[in-house]
Amino acid sequence: MLHTVNKSPFASATLTQCLGHLTDGAAVLLIEDAVVGGVAGTAPGALLAECLKGHKVYCLGPDLMARGISEGRLVKGIQTVDYAGFVRLVTEHDAVQSWL
Repeated sequence: MLHTVNKSPFASATLTQCLGHLTDGAAVLLIEDAVVGGVAGTAPGALLAECLKGHKVYCLGPDLMARGISEGRLVKGIQTVDYAGFVRLVTEHDAVQSWL
């Protein structure tokens, strides 16, 4: 399953809730304001670093750019995807769970 999160982890518990429901083979895609959670050196970044030990984590590049965050600031291991990569992830997974 692909889990998409769109809320900032600094304003919502959505990311934490999502991470608590991951199963084998699941992946997380941070979109919209959730991309700020991927920044290294933050509490959400630490949660994602731990998540990366068993799951793939992706971040939508255009949303990073829109918020002035460079890829170099992300937790090591988070992969950046473009819109075509977003579509690829959706098609590669059996289901998509959107955390709103």
